[in-house]
Amino acid sequence: MSLFRSEEMALHQLFLQSEAAYTCVGEMGETGLVQFRDMNPEVNAFQRKFVNEVRRCDEMERKIRFIEKEVKKEGMVYTNENSVETASVPPSREMNQLEARLSQLENELRELLSNQEQLQKNFLELTELKEVLVRTQTFFSEGSPQFGDEGQQQMSGYTPGMDEPSSTKLGVIAGVITRERLGAFERVLWRVCRGNVFLKQTDIDEALNDPVTGENLLKSVFIVFFQGEQLGARVKKICEGFRATLYPCPEQSGERREMQAGVESRISDLRLVLDQTLNHRARVLEAAAGNLGLWMIQVKKIKAIYHTLNLFQVSQKYLQVQCWIPVADIPTIQAALDRGTEIAGSSVPSVLTRLHTREAPPTFNRVNKFTSGFQSIIDAYGVSSYREINPMPFTCITFPFLFAVMFGDAGHGFIMALFAALLIWKEQHIISARTKNEIFDMFFSGRYVILLMGVFSMYTGLLYNDVFSKSLNLFGSQWDVKDQPGIKGVKDLDSIQLNPVATFDNNSPYPFGFDPIWQVAENKLNFLNSFKMKLSVVLGVVHMVFGICLSFLNHSYFAKPLNVVAEFIPQMLFMCCLFGYLVFMILFKWLFFSAEDSGTAPNLLTTLIDMFMGFGSAPQMQLFGGQTFIQTLFVIIVAVCVPWMLLLKPLVLFIQHRNPAAGLSLKNMNTALRPDDGEGSAGLLDNDELADNDPHVISSDPGGASEPNGSATLSSDEEEFDFAEVMILQCIHTIEFCLGCISHTASYLRLWALSLAHAELSEVLWTMVLRQGLARPAGAVGALVLVAVFVFWAVLTLA
Repeated sequence: MSLFRSEEMALHQLFLQSEAAYTCVGEMGETGLVQFRDMNPEVNAFQRKFVNEVRRCDEMERKIRFIEKEVKKEGMVYTNENSVETASVPPSREMNQLEARLSQLENELRELLSNQEQLQKNFLELTELKEVLVRTQTFFSEGSPQFGDEGQQQMSGYTPGMDEPSSTKLGVIAGVITRERLGAFERVLWRVCRGNVFLKQTDIDEALNDPVTGENLLKSVFIVFFQGEQLGARVKKICEGFRATLYPCPEQSGERREMQAGVESRISDLRLVLDQTLNHRARVLEAAAGNLGLWMIQVKKIKAIYHTLNLFQVSQKYLQVQCWIPVADIPTIQAALDRGTEIAGSSVPSVLTRLHTREAPPTFNRVNKFTSGFQSIIDAYGVSSYREINPMPFTCITFPFLFAVMFGDAGHGFIMALFAALLIWKEQHIISARTKNEIFDMFFSGRYVILLMGVFSMYTGLLYNDVFSKSLNLFGSQWDVKDQPGIKGVKDLDSIQLNPVATFDNNSPYPFGFDPIWQVAENKLNFLNSFKMKLSVVLGVVHMVFGICLSFLNHSYFAKPLNVVAEFIPQMLFMCCLFGYLVFMILFKWLFFSAEDSGTAPNLLTTLIDMFMGFGSAPQMQLFGGQTFIQTLFVIIVAVCVPWMLLLKPLVLFIQHRNPAAGLSLKNMNTALRPDDGEGSAGLLDNDELADNDPHVISSDPGGASEPNGSATLSSDEEEFDFAEVMILQCIHTIEFCLGCISHTASYLRLWALSLAHAELSEVLWTMVLRQGLARPAGAVGALVLVAVFVFWAVLTLA
């Protein structure tokens, strides 16, 4: 069953005609079921046959990214919802058409962008010049008659250069500068010119768009009056240093008005041309946006095809490669090859030949959208070996359940399940949107994991009787408080000390989960701590024992009796005699000690420590008869299991390597697969003797040719037996298992710790936040305070 084990793989040799190679690889790529081997490992990546095609695909991807950037800058939606499903591999001849279309579109966009930038730059310059002419009019009107109208100069008898000395004639520099630089500009100008200049400035009301950066900048118009050419040169250098833009400003007001009218006319014409340019660019981008997603997928598929073809050995008439294919999907791959040959119009069919090899195949676990999230969790810790038990199906239950043990709150679980259900409901829309937020993508890929985590959290929350730190009194409390006979339920209780001997009597347990009276009990924390801590140990040990049982299934499937005797049996004995005994004591104490005699029950942690520290001595308080003998026996078994795991397997392998005729041989004892298992042995040799006697065994060199009969076999050199290496590896595994049993059992106590922390934090949020809002008196003010407090509590709860 492929659900519980990785897919059975087989090595094949594939021969493709040159004219059909592109389409055949494309059809196989659509299945996603083939792993190709590199047949040219010694060839540099830049010297391969199809490196030019890969570079062309890289260039097309760059052009598509440029177009995508421009589309996003325009604020358009470019993703085609059906592009992933409808994007088929384009024929190789259409690659040139797609490349030409992308090049034409890129050149057109770059030309439009260049023209737009130049037009915007001219528009900015004319706008700034207009602002200079308009806003400096007041400056000149307040200045010398030198800057007034000619008629006014004649009426006042002013003649430049005659009625006043030449030393009193002022020079003018006007321009525009950004506001944040204006203060520093004024200070530097004053210090460098030693106060011999006169500066006036005014702000431009509207922000001006910078065509280079695209930012809206706030600028100011300034005008500097100075005397002398040397001082004017200094002012110009300072303006250049502060990146101020200088504009000509005539001295005569008539010339200024004439220039202003010309500037306004040019601005009107330029605005019309700029609008037409922007509209044309928007139309081009809109036409490209509809196909952008399709183009990107097609280019990626073309690139993947040529990248795969670079793995082939290429001759004049055919290409050949070795590849791993799932055995169950061989008909699918053969059908894909036939379709590719038919599409290419080739008369010679593709040849797919199976090769037998002792090489370990790759691990391929078939997943769907539900199991992919759980498989990713498994693969994050390590990919299982070929045909080993895949723990993913079991993880679908154990992972969300163990999370729910820590996160047992029906209210919080409902929120998680609701969030995951929303992601599942909108999954097609989210997939088509192609978001690039890594955190959101991580949540979305694990939407089914989150859903089960939320559902299990609701279940454990009902078991804990915890909904946002409050309990549900669905069936009525089963406790009978004798000293308060008037109390019918728990709703009127404020706080109470629960003593099972005095208050529980012979009432039946609460039908489901914890009794709601524990919510108001003063000794609630002591009870929950004890219960959850023991429950965490029980769940952890059961979980680890289940993992050891899975290893037995692997040893049995691969026909490795030595591993069963030297690893599985001592590991199971070690775990059961140590921590399995602890679980037994927990369950025994729960079942056979009542509230009346609970004081005579021994402390389990002390009992477990004394079991080793006081070896052979009777415990002060016994759980059951014969406990001393049982504990002594368990300690002996645990002590024997360590050298059992450490020495038995290396010694047996060493003896069998030195004397293969003595009993089972090393090859049979440690064979990879069972010879009589048709499912497991397919694709690999049954044992090494078959490889030695097979007349069709050929070299594992990728360049080797298959036999004429169409059934070729690859072999690899048998690894030399090294006792030191085997001993070191077995020592590492033994130490890892023994220490792992202890550390993992302690780690499972996190279930208790995090469950306690979550419950206490929820209770703090209720007591310190929401309860304060509910305690407010009725009225408008109380209602507003309650709304604000509820929002604050809801935000902290979701966080």
